Amino acid sequence: MDIYQFPKNFLWGSATASYQVEGAVKEDGRGETIWDRYCKCPGRIKNGDTGEIACDHYHRYKEDVQLMKQLGLGSYRFSIAWSRILPEGTGKVSEEGIQFYVDLVDELLKAGIEPCVTLYHWDLPQAMQDIGGWANPKMADYFLEYSKIVFEKLGSRVRKWITLNEPYCVAFLGNFEGRQAPGIQDFSTALQVAYHLYLAHGKTVKYFRESQMAGEIGITLNLMPRHAYPKSEENEQARVWADGYLNRWFLDPLIFKRYPEDMIELYRKKQIKIPDFDKKSMEIIGQDLDFLGINYYNDQFVKRNETCWPLETEPVIPPELQVTDREWPITPDGLEEMLIRLKTEYGVKKIYITENGASFQDVVTEEHTVEDAARKEYLRKHLKAVYRAIQKGVPVKGYYVWSLLDNFEWGFGYTSRFGIIYVDFHTQERIVKASGKWFAKCIAMNGIRED
Repeated sequence: MDIYQFPKNFLWGSATASYQVEGAVKEDGRGETIWDRYCKCPGRIKNGDTGEIACDHYHRYKEDVQLMKQLGLGSYRFSIAWSRILPEGTGKVSEEGIQFYVDLVDELLKAGIEPCVTLYHWDLPQAMQDIGGWANPKMADYFLEYSKIVFEKLGSRVRKWITLNEPYCVAFLGNFEGRQAPGIQDFSTALQVAYHLYLAHGKTVKYFRESQMAGEIGITLNLMPRHAYPKSEENEQARVWADGYLNRWFLDPLIFKRYPEDMIELYRKKQIKIPDFDKKSMEIIGQDLDFLGINYYNDQFVKRNETCWPLETEPVIPPELQVTDREWPITPDGLEEMLIRLKTEYGVKKIYITENGASFQDVVTEEHTVEDAARKEYLRKHLKAVYRAIQKGVPVKGYYVWSLLDNFEWGFGYTSRFGIIYVDFHTQERIVKASGKWFAKCIAMNGIRED
């Protein structure tokens, strides 16, 4: 029997996001969000699902915190719904809305669980989208206004803050590919969105520092190694561009205070309008971070295809790889590779894995259990990859499994289950899955046991 022991004080947690779990979309003054609006568009979401009820976490948070305590979680990462705090995105504060988060934080602390708060996880107030959304240059200041209110209400008890979750998805999936809210399909708009998101992030971190707030603040990026498949000189160019599109376009401004030149050159060649990255703005964007949060699910394999605009790259899945029910390849070695890259190429001093997990079709047995062996194996392999990276000197300080609960999985609605706790969306019953029980054992021993 081998035990892979993690460092002392390693933080074990799980994560959710406001629109995916809370429900209660019309209660206590909450304003409409872009996801409320997007879900009403026919054909956008599988089965026409919405987040109107989701996991009903808004009403059941005490029950859910008790489940977290039962699992032994050291931390719970959740996001704030901007429109619960400011229903119109700016202006009048909803005291009822913010009280939910005050009560949630109190409940977590009472259970000995550290809250980790994400300020923005995709659910922009629709009132903000009505004035241009993240493409509006004023959005950074609106976001700062909102963040200040949350800091004031929760800052005395919250010590871990994340400004943005996956700005790549907000910018490119929401404003170029159009397969997430707000459903816009314009590449220049997506670049503007990415830029303004980072200005919002930088201004918020700057305020956090100047206010001498206790705790630490960072940002969460979804990162994945890109590989040429099959290997060829032509496909290698596709890999470089694909890496620039997802990884370097979001890492380089934060760490190096610049955008990658090869991607700027490519976009200009395609006659795409690029934001004016002036030096002053890049200084704001490149604020020192206390940590970098990483969401990792899988690597991506690409080949050159000149008909795919603007990157001339096409994703492919090597036939020998296992996949999840989302058709995502299972590539645990890629997590180790990305972690090492963050240390060696980017010099990141502190990393949290803020999301890692997999979707499989779970079934409740006659014994009223959920025996999700595939998810347990996925988590085991990825935690071993984290362990190997730590052994090689990568400063990974914690790991949050995605997700605590089965939830509303964006365009996939309720057809895709990532939770270590099963949710019956008709009755709202919760069942801790076999993977959740296994994860609890990892937490208890601060490591992984190989039987």
